[in-house]
Amino acid sequence: MTVMARETQNDHLLNRRYDPNIGAVNELCDSLRDLKPGSEVSYVDPIHDVDECRILSLHSNIGSAHESGFITAGDDDAAGRLLGVQWQIGLRPEYIMPWNVYPWFTPGESNGKLTPDQISAGLKPLLKLLALIPRASAIVAHGTEANRLAGLLLKTQNPLIWRRGLKTYKVRSLSGRSFGGSSTKQVEWLEEMQVAYADAMARTGLAVQ
Repeated sequence: MTVMARETQNDHLLNRRYDPNIGAVNELCDSLRDLKPGSEVSYVDPIHDVDECRILSLHSNIGSAHESGFITAGDDDAAGRLLGVQWQIGLRPEYIMPWNVYPWFTPGESNGKLTPDQISAGLKPLLKLLALIPRASAIVAHGTEANRLAGLLLKTQNPLIWRRGLKTYKVRSLSGRSFGGSSTKQVEWLEEMQVAYADAMARTGLAVQ
């Protein structure tokens, strides 16, 4: 029954992927998929909102695309960790937008460590996404690849970045070996993420819980 319920929920979300609050972003995902025939590009869950978004959550998408078809922070454990961080500070999903450094996946294959060329290839899609979320002025970059792409973004001298006073926060990835420390270390890393997201909220005019 659990599997059936999950499939039903996924189908419901996929049917809503072009809703007005998120449709433009998922149309961008479709266009990126068309650029690389045979690739997969995960969608953004319709719980998010292009008009309300203040913070971009950027993920180093090493590993497999999530079975749901939507962008996540990594595996289910990683997604749960991020949800916990956001819940602690009262960051609602409409105020945040998830995105992958390298939007593309090869069906049936996992992404290994992203190459410099793959990270660079993620720059144009990221700029296109930022153009769709006009109130976003902070990026929380999870993991080495996300940190590198955020650095490339700031070097572009794109007027969009300076008009918004865009600020980036560099934190750890939430899954894989990068989150494989002791329980004490994991608590420390989660607290660092909480501080980063809370600062991003305050910077963008959102009240921290």
